[in-house]
Formats: sequence, C-alpha cells, structure tokens
Amino acid sequence: MNAKQSGPYSPLCGFEYQVTPVPHRGLCGPLWALLLLFVVSSYADSPKRDAEVLIVTGAPGEKEYAERFEKKVTIWKAACEKSGIAVQVIGKDEHDAEALEAALKKAATKPTGQMWLVMIGHGTFDNREVKFNLRGPDVTARQLALWCQPIQRELVFIDGGSCSAGFLQPLAGKGRIIVTGTKSADEIYYTRFGEFFAPAIAGDLAADLDQDKQVSILEAFRHASKLVAEFYENEERISTEHSLMEDNADGVGTRSEVFSKESKDIKDGARAAQVALVLSEEEMKLTDAQRSKRDELERKLETLKAKRAEMEDVLYYTEIESLLRQLAAVYAVQ
Repeated sequence: MNAKQSGPYSPLCGFEYQVTPVPHRGLCGPLWALLLLFVVSSYADSPKRDAEVLIVTGAPGEKEYAERFEKKVTIWKAACEKSGIAVQVIGKDEHDAEALEAALKKAATKPTGQMWLVMIGHGTFDNREVKFNLRGPDVTARQLALWCQPIQRELVFIDGGSCSAGFLQPLAGKGRIIVTGTKSADEIYYTRFGEFFAPAIAGDLAADLDQDKQVSILEAFRHASKLVAEFYENEERISTEHSLMEDNADGVGTRSEVFSKESKDIKDGARAAQVALVLSEEEMKLTDAQRSKRDELERKLETLKAKRAEMEDVLYYTEIESLLRQLAAVYAVQ
C-alpha cells in the first residue's frame, strides 16, 4: 500500500480505516490495513546491528575456481560493509582449520546477536564422512558441528558448495538457519548455487518477492535455486545440484520448489523469511530489539491465523487486534 487511503471497508474489523505507509513485510489484506492504522512512520537514526559474518574460503584446486571463489568473497564483503556488519575472512594457508576453530570459539563467547558462517569452496564425501576442503587439514561436518555447538546466538550457516548437504543435519538446531547447495552428500560436482546466492543476499532486488526493498534468506534461496535450474536447462544438462533450506531444527531440509506451492504443510522458511543481510532504508531505522520483537509478534500472528477455524469470532478478532497493536507500537516513536 503506497499511498494514503481512507474509507474502504475492512472485513477483518468491520469499520472504515485510514492508513499510513510503513515497511511492508508480507502481511496481507485487512491484517496489514489494521496494522497500518496504528503506525507512526517517524524513526530515529539507523542504529548499529549486532551481527557478524565469518567467511571461510576453501582450497580452490584450480585457478578457475580460485577466481570464482574470490568473486563471491568480494560480493559478500561488499554486502557486509554496506550493512555495517563486521566481517572476517579465513582462507590463507595450511592453518585455516585452526583459524576457523579459533574464530568459532571466539564467536561462542558472545551470547547475543547474530552470527553468519559462510563457506565458499569444495566439499568431498567418501561414503563415510563429509568434508569441506581447506588449505591444510580439511574440516569434517562433525568437527564443524562440535565447534559451533557452544554458539548460543542465532547462527546462519550458508554452504553452497558440493556435498554441502552433509553439513545440514549435524549443524541444525534451535535458532539456526541452514542453507546448502546440494540435497545430499552424494552431489559431488561443482555447484553454481553459491554464485547466484551471493548477489541475491547482497540485495539484488530481482530476488525481492514481497517487494519490501530487501532480500531475505528465503528469497535469496528461492532466487538462486531458480537460476540454478535455468542454468542447467539452458545448457541442456542434467542438474547435479539441488539446494536445501532448514530453519525449524528438525534436521530435514526443504527444496525450493516446495515454497512455490500453496501448502500449509511447509515446515521450513518461516524464520528465513524474516532475516536479511542487507536491510532496506526503513528496516535500518529499527533497532535489533525492535526487529526481534516485531519478528516474534509476526510469528504469533501466523500461529493465530492457523487456528482461525477453531476459534470463536470474538476471541479471534480480539487477539488479532492485540497483536497488531503491539506490532504498531514497535514502529511508533518512543
């Protein structure tokens, strides 16, 4: 809703309303209209985000892959700089495994905020164990899971490389978003998913499905997966990579095609749809605490809407109004 409106009838609340534009996050129809009724669209200066990104660049093997890896690193770094997020890159010599372990131990000392772990490189699978190829000793999925286990803050793990699905189950857990470039450890060939995911998560609005001027992890995942499918189709080749996403802690990933279906049985994607690396101008005006509160309230709204058929009208509308008033208060001038 881009312009001020007055007078339309709302089937949700049964009265006329007047709305003022605020950041759109996918709420639809009368629910969004009622929220807009209470919102004040004046904000303070953009606060600093409590987030950091750790990029791990693996051993390329060949010059062609070294150039591709470096291009992705450059895109990720630029996105972090644009967002004002601290970024560290590991990938220099035979001590990379030690540097990665040390960085994750340090990350575990901070209890709040958000941690992104981005793996750019090749993976291998010997029918027993999945590894990410580093300069020097490789790191296995079990090792990485052990190093990440003490991390209490939200962890976003992105590995678009070959065999990357082998890292999904060991790393999955509460408060974690996992994205892999393959659907199984058996997909061992070079993957292009990461090449498409990087520019999408960096803010390519071609991936912005809900038109809120920023690209969520879910949107970047769906966009990159679509471009991967188009690549193999245009090349008239059988696809050797199929990406997965997991964010509900059950250790089972979801294919991108599932999100295109009208289904109430989709288990993943709810949290990934709320998280973006590069925020819109309006989103940047919120503090981390405001975003966290807003996200929590939106999840409660979705849960309530799912129970609509089981509830009396009066109770349903009363609870909806309460949640929307709380949402409006998140945006209101303090």
